[in-house]
Amino acid sequence: MTSSDTTQPLPADDLSRSLVVSDPAAPGLRHIFLAGGSYTILVSGSQTQGKYCLIDMLVPAQGGPPPHRHDFEEAFTILEGSLEFTFRCQTHTVSAPATVAIPANAPHSFRNVSGKPAHMLCLCAGAGQEDFFATVGVLVPSRDAPPPVLSPAEQAEKRALAESLAGQFRTEFLVG
Repeated sequence: MTSSDTTQPLPADDLSRSLVVSDPAAPGLRHIFLAGGSYTILVSGSQTQGKYCLIDMLVPAQGGPPPHRHDFEEAFTILEGSLEFTFRCQTHTVSAPATVAIPANAPHSFRNVSGKPAHMLCLCAGAGQEDFFATVGVLVPSRDAPPPVLSPAEQAEKRALAESLAGQFRTEFLVG
């Protein structure tokens, strides 16, 4: 049913679901160091019946993921800084405040070009990306924790893990 489908009544309220209020600095959230940044899972797929997840991202200067694509929709709301988004081989510099929507299956990447940390929210619909991040990233105690220091061997191990699990999480890494 779509929002324009008026022939079907709305389903009943699902009382098993509850309001989610999430403060990125609150205890109990998952904070993950990945792709040079600190990612905090604000709303997980387990809280939305798999419909979406919401991730708070602190991206350092020059930070960002390699080119990739996945079979779910993704939207970024840039709160601070400027990021360079490469979408289907075209580069767009986007500064706060702005939102960028990436369609499912489209090749893309981003890089922080502001020279200072950038802050954005990432919405993935459907959910699951937060679990991929938690599996291949490094859990840290808080969103402001210093980045973990990984040896070159540990970095290579994390890259290999991400590549080996990408398909399971509906993601494909692209080579330049």
